Amino acid sequence: MTFNIKIANTEEAQKLNAIATTYACDIWLHGKQGSADAKSLLGLMLMTMENEVKLVVDDGVDVKMIKKDFAE
Repeated sequence: MTFNIKIANTEEAQKLNAIATTYACDIWLHGKQGSADAKSLLGLMLMTMENEVKLVVDDGVDVKMIKKDFAE
């Protein structure tokens, strides 16, 4: 399952990292510069250079919860 999100700054990258580490499934970001594991803070920092990236999670994962967590 994929959906687009924006990571505008390092604070949002840290927030996404904190959220991703609470999930047992793999969560990846895909963008123009490549891909990064959302559980890797260094990888997320590299992705903050892009305005919009795709968040990719395993099939069967409730992405509504991830979206809700990130929106808070």
